[in-house]
Amino acid sequence: MAGLPTIVIGAGPVGLAAAAQLAERGMAFTVLEAGPQVAASVQAWGHVQLFSPWRYNTDSAARRLLTAAGWTEPDPDLLPTGSDLVERYLRPLSELPAIKANLRFGCRVTAISRLGIDRVRSEGRDRTPFVVRLDNGDEVLGQAIIDASGTWTNPNVLGGNGLPAPGEAEAAAWINHALPDVLKADREQYAGKHTIVVGAGHSAANTLLALAELADLAPDTRITWAIRSSSPGGSFGGGGADELPARGALGSGLKMLVDTGRVQLAADFRTVRVHALAGSPQEGGVELTSRGPDGTEHTIVADRIVGATGFRPDYRFADELRLELDPIMSAPKPVAPLIDPNQHSCGTVRPHGIDELAHPEPGYFAVGMKSYGRAPTFLMATGHEQVRSIVAGMAGDWVAARDVQLELPDTGVCSATAGSEAIAQRLGLTHAEHERLLTLTAKYLPSSPSAGAAVLTAARELGVSETSALQLAAFAAEQFDVAPVVNLGPDPQLVVVPAAGNSACCN
Repeated sequence: MAGLPTIVIGAGPVGLAAAAQLAERGMAFTVLEAGPQVAASVQAWGHVQLFSPWRYNTDSAARRLLTAAGWTEPDPDLLPTGSDLVERYLRPLSELPAIKANLRFGCRVTAISRLGIDRVRSEGRDRTPFVVRLDNGDEVLGQAIIDASGTWTNPNVLGGNGLPAPGEAEAAAWINHALPDVLKADREQYAGKHTIVVGAGHSAANTLLALAELADLAPDTRITWAIRSSSPGGSFGGGGADELPARGALGSGLKMLVDTGRVQLAADFRTVRVHALAGSPQEGGVELTSRGPDGTEHTIVADRIVGATGFRPDYRFADELRLELDPIMSAPKPVAPLIDPNQHSCGTVRPHGIDELAHPEPGYFAVGMKSYGRAPTFLMATGHEQVRSIVAGMAGDWVAARDVQLELPDTGVCSATAGSEAIAQRLGLTHAEHERLLTLTAKYLPSSPSAGAAVLTAARELGVSETSALQLAAFAAEQFDVAPVVNLGPDPQLVVVPAAGNSACCN
């Protein structure tokens, strides 16, 4: 197999990180991207701001290659949007000569096998090239496969039992999957309408917060949040104690929406039926029905549904390969217990590399989001370390391959200032506007019943939208031991509730 390239499937963040690692070591590779441009899946959610700052979203080899070409690295503490990630990092990376020459667009992989042998044949398997078939019938040979195809194009269904709910396929025109651009490109579908958001993860939280902002501008906009659990507490995350302030702010903001009634919560909701009420979304709405353990049904009628129920990997094109996947997580067996969402959050995943990601099929590795199977706990930094370890092993540098270093942000101590700045970034406030917000908050603190109330007053003076102001206030409430907003009247306030042994004031 000497002389054959490593085939990288997918030109997203992790696929291009693999390309950078391979390029830096002078190894032959080909990147096959199904879309017409780099990071096509990221472009689909380009309007969404990440909750992790730049420092966690760039690969080490990619940074070195880009810096050598004169690239200016973004501020490591700022929060990029998906579009920022593409335009300021992934596209420049893809245009480096060492990578561009090996990058092919419009190449959708439909099957992978070994040249001349099927899955049953064992003799000489590790010395036989991979053959990768594309949707146009072409075939590409490679000595190894790094499958960074992700999961974005394979969303989970609405059905509470993991199967498509009866009527779900027929009602597809009423259903958007995760992270629609409700404030801009998709606004017409949601403004003044009733939307049900199904799901309990970060994608659901982002959409709920965006819909609440839309409701400020289009008052007839209504929002229902359907979750399978009996309580939304797990979706609120670490709040003010999160090492990623924007991730904590996401949970704080979501809790605010529920506590204030801006979002109607439908707990214990397990979808068993979807029914379109008319011939098209323009003519009528859609029903979503849940059935409890006692057989009681609960039906919600809305204009649209957002299925933010996560994603799952699609291994069908690797059917002729010898894969060993965990029967629960659909992840490589050694990785599954490290990422199990019943045991771990994003930041408690243990470091893992080439040894854990290997399969009985020599030379095939699924990386990035795909390696996590159905677990929603993936962070980009994990994928970068995965491919660094794998490429080092392919190069014979086993010391580097097994020296897996991974520092992920978990819930922990973070400063209130950093947290409010993260929310301000998330809400589109400039640095100067955030500084002005802090100055005004300090001005109103002495005469306000709480830190949150002072933030509200300052935000209103600056003309910040009500939903944005309430999110900032909700974060202040969590930081300084105060209760959340309790009403949506003309002057909603936050009530001071000192925690045991602590003061409700701040310096």
